[in-house]
Amino acid sequence: MKQEMLINVAQPEECRIAIVEDGVLEELYVERTEQDNYVGNIYKGVVVNLEPSIQAAFVDFGVGRNGFLHVSDIEPQYFRQGGIDPNAAFGPAGPRRQPRRENGGSSVGDEFDEGADDRRRQRPRNQRYNPRPRFKPPIQEILRRGDEVLVQVIKEGIGAKGPTLSTYISIPGRYLVLMPALGRIGVSRKIEDETIRRRLRDVMLELNPPKGVGFIVRTAGSDRSRRELSRDMAYLLRLWKVIARRIKRLPAPAGIYEESDMIIRTIRDIFTGDVNTIYIDGKEAYERAKEFLQLVMPRYVHRLQFYEGKEPLFCKYNLDEEIAKIHRRRLPLRAGGSIVIEQTEALVAIDVNSGSFRAEDSAEETAYQMNLHAAKEIARQLRLRDLGGVIVNDFIDMRKERHRRGVERALRDALRRDRARTKILRTSPFGLVEMTRQRIRTNPNRSAYRECTACKGVGMVKSVESMAIDVVRMLILAGQRSSIKRVAVTVAEDVADYLNNRKRHELARLEEEGAMTILITGVETAAPEHLVFDCRDAEDRQVKFP
Repeated sequence: MKQEMLINVAQPEECRIAIVEDGVLEELYVERTEQDNYVGNIYKGVVVNLEPSIQAAFVDFGVGRNGFLHVSDIEPQYFRQGGIDPNAAFGPAGPRRQPRRENGGSSVGDEFDEGADDRRRQRPRNQRYNPRPRFKPPIQEILRRGDEVLVQVIKEGIGAKGPTLSTYISIPGRYLVLMPALGRIGVSRKIEDETIRRRLRDVMLELNPPKGVGFIVRTAGSDRSRRELSRDMAYLLRLWKVIARRIKRLPAPAGIYEESDMIIRTIRDIFTGDVNTIYIDGKEAYERAKEFLQLVMPRYVHRLQFYEGKEPLFCKYNLDEEIAKIHRRRLPLRAGGSIVIEQTEALVAIDVNSGSFRAEDSAEETAYQMNLHAAKEIARQLRLRDLGGVIVNDFIDMRKERHRRGVERALRDALRRDRARTKILRTSPFGLVEMTRQRIRTNPNRSAYRECTACKGVGMVKSVESMAIDVVRMLILAGQRSSIKRVAVTVAEDVADYLNNRKRHELARLEEEGAMTILITGVETAAPEHLVFDCRDAEDRQVKFP
């Protein structure tokens, strides 16, 4: 299998990164310069409001709009009994109270907590360490207005919603993730081989990380040597010390740590030994990526190539046409049939249609084979479109239980490469496969498109007849107002033609009954639902209507 990473930065307003496997687009990342991307950034914020009804706090972290912090994303160090115990908070993530209050908070700025490992050793052996306890006190007992908290953005804001925050800080390296709140060594769940897991734990313990600081070995670190893991750990510890000093020095709200740009971030998080070549079509970006690879992954520098072809990079691989399909509602499948994707605020509905696809002469086998093809494409589209929340897949009905289980298995297998967290339920009695998927990035549709000014995002507009009926209905209402003597109505040109021709007698009757003059004007460039009423009295003064 040939896997390539294509980085397109030819246009300064946009950066696009595609992962292509044997000519098929498997992953796509798009970032525009005018869009603020806060995910992964760390801030020192101030609690400005508490909402006990939804167990959440709103935090001002200095970007213009407040972030959303749910109680489930608050570290145990913030818990208190009649106030936060300053001796219980570890590291710079500890909250700071305003000096005027009782039960003053912990000091922000200590680099590591010497006692975290000691407290863990005092825990009974049969009690497993869990950084996210099952039971948490109400948020009003954890935080108060004016408290300083160290937060990290974990999800971009959508629409009017602010970014989602967490106090569980994590700083990713190439092979390790530093997690101050963890206080122990962990291994990624995606590394399933128990022998490899034990080896990685032993290597990490030999490296003797500082007390009170936790590390998680990433999937990319499963086959790395002790030296490579040690170098990554040293880099993260140096970075953490810099962050700790900034936390102590800067007043809240303030930015503490900013994630790398998308090129460095994607190479760091996604590049593996399976990627044969990285192509970049921008000289400056190429030099920046080369410097990063020489520092972090020197053995792979030769795989980085500067693209000098005259044909645009994405056009050469026929990706622009593929990217255009991402924004379409109906997507044809290569084997025949199609899937229809409908997205709402919190739910995505996906419908599978067989179309002209046929397998043998059996309806059951046709449905099964069609659903297998659709399951793979659904997993791919979820990655490309970054669809999240609750997802309901309406596959073609199948009678045999083994076929249903086979489709579920195919969907799970296709989702294994997805970096977002997913959970799939078994087929429901109605033949639906329900699942959830974590959403972090902004949906590509939201950044590439804007809401239609004509339909307001509905996708349909009123017909000419419906608009004419609405106008007449409002004119009847205006006729009941004795103060109104003249009405000027501005609508789309075809609506005006309909009213002046088809409704001429009705308009004349309304003028006579209401003792008023009606003027219908059409505007050629107006939207189909454009409607403006200008009502005047006998002295030509404007009358508020409706």
